[in-house]
Amino acid sequence: MNDQLENDLRQLVRLAISEDLDVAVDWTTVAMIDADRRGACQIVSRAHGIAAGVALVPWIIDEFDADLNVEVLVRESETFSPGTPLVRLSGSARDLLTSERVTLNLLSRLCGIATMTRRYVDLIAGTSARLYDTRKTTPGMRRLEKYAVRCGGGHNHRTGLFDGFLIKDNHLALGRSQQTSDQTTSDAMTSDPTTSKPVVGNRLTAAEAAQRAVAMRGGLMNQLVAPSIVEIEVDGLGQFEQVLYTGIDIILLDNFSLDDLRTAVAARDAAGVSVELEASGNINIDTIATVAATGVDRISSGALTHQATSLDLGMDWTEGFTT
Repeated sequence: MNDQLENDLRQLVRLAISEDLDVAVDWTTVAMIDADRRGACQIVSRAHGIAAGVALVPWIIDEFDADLNVEVLVRESETFSPGTPLVRLSGSARDLLTSERVTLNLLSRLCGIATMTRRYVDLIAGTSARLYDTRKTTPGMRRLEKYAVRCGGGHNHRTGLFDGFLIKDNHLALGRSQQTSDQTTSDAMTSDPTTSKPVVGNRLTAAEAAQRAVAMRGGLMNQLVAPSIVEIEVDGLGQFEQVLYTGIDIILLDNFSLDDLRTAVAARDAAGVSVELEASGNINIDTIATVAATGVDRISSGALTHQATSLDLGMDWTEGFTT
């Protein structure tokens, strides 16, 4: 955990509180519950899962300015079964009720991501591949969701556009090649022999793009330090061969067939270069094990965050509740 994670969480909780309370109060609770009523409850899992976010609950409660004590009962990344208490809250019964939904929503989301991540990680155990997330995250929740991926045993790809070079096809299409700088965008369309995609005459080659980023790597621009990691996405073995010797750190093999993944791994190993190979595209529960078996170093999947479902958690009263 770090200050940025705490700051993101607190901002998100403030927004959630504003959604729930606006500039008013929890009218139902105020009407029904005496101000001096005390109680205690536990956040309990209704399903098997992996803990993520339990250590953040004190920050959530603090943003409510709630008269509550928080006791975290499990460790982050811990496996739990249905009926397991994750967190105990005690204090003002009004504050317990008012903070319930926001706390459960956030914790359920993070535990859901960690649980899905662990499923993927277990499927590639025994291979050399490491599992990475992507930027396909919920707006405003990226650091939190990436934290949950780590709790599930996965690794974090770059946080955003600011902390890593990742060259994609659109950068090649919109970048201007030094080899054809005298041409204009009105040039006739041609075909890139490495991808069979139509391109304009001044399109960057993959090798040129990689070399540009490598030249900037770790350098200074307007008092900003450029990222130290350079990655490029390639969509065929032709592009892969172009960039293999450019000094980049990672080559992302986008939607490669299993045979082409094996070919790329063998070519990299034969070349004796230290570049890491990352498989991406069509990565899911059914395909990840066979992809990992090709020998790639990394596998990235947006499904860890954009397809994860919130884990079923509930708040069970242990004190102050009358049947």
